[in-house]
Amino acid sequence: MSEFLAELIGTMILIILGGGVVGGVSLKKSKAEGGGWIVVTLGWGLGVAMGVYAVGSVSDAHINPAVTLGFASIGEFPWEKVPMYILAQMIGAIIGGVIVFFQYLPHWKETDDPAAKLSVFATDPAIKSAPANLVSEMIGTFVLVMGLLFIGANDFTEGLNPAIVGLLIVAIGLSLGGPTGYAINPARDLGPRIAHAFLPIIGKGDSNWKYAAIPVLGPIIGGVYGAVFYKAFFEGDFTPLFWIMSLVVLILLGVALADEQKKQHTQLAVSKQSSQETSYTNH
Repeated sequence: MSEFLAELIGTMILIILGGGVVGGVSLKKSKAEGGGWIVVTLGWGLGVAMGVYAVGSVSDAHINPAVTLGFASIGEFPWEKVPMYILAQMIGAIIGGVIVFFQYLPHWKETDDPAAKLSVFATDPAIKSAPANLVSEMIGTFVLVMGLLFIGANDFTEGLNPAIVGLLIVAIGLSLGGPTGYAINPARDLGPRIAHAFLPIIGKGDSNWKYAAIPVLGPIIGGVYGAVFYKAFFEGDFTPLFWIMSLVVLILLGVALADEQKKQHTQLAVSKQSSQETSYTNH
């Protein structure tokens, strides 16, 4: 098997099992309906583990462009292979989304909520705030790539590594997934979102392309920073890219904080004005 086919199949397995668990929990008349967040995080964690078990011996099972770019940025993966890996991951993610569609074929018409249907394919923030949502995806993917490098630095019983990686995904989902649904993988979000756009899903609504850039850019920034951060603090290699990425991350954190403070001040001003108007009316 070629590395291209391995990344395609590994990512496809990830989406079948990950998107599949969201379908089971979210779509009407599924026996898993209402299973909750822990079920979702376990499904995604096991999906990653199975994808890694399937193709890890062939391509190292990146199954995530953020991982591929992160590893390449610290010399752990050749840059010339990056476009091929990302293309394979995207195709695999689209195919995985299509397979999930067919798995739940009778359930689309039973589900009235377009947002629930989209959630089977792509992420959406709990609170819409582009700077904060971007930061959430950055942090989640930062922890993911750092975690992968932590795991790789330890010796485990042969065959155990993919299971540990799966547990890392579960941990990220439980601890950091609440704000955005933790895409932490551009292919995981964009590929199935493309599938959602062209599939004949009854009453599906739009594919929320206004948000689509966040789960692509956030994981890429966080993944690269996680890799160079690990290289700097665990191996003592403070590269120029580390300092550049540190500056970018600090700027984005500042933007997110300023945006939230501005919204808070606006909300307080509106609340105060409303209170004053109510008081004036009562008098």
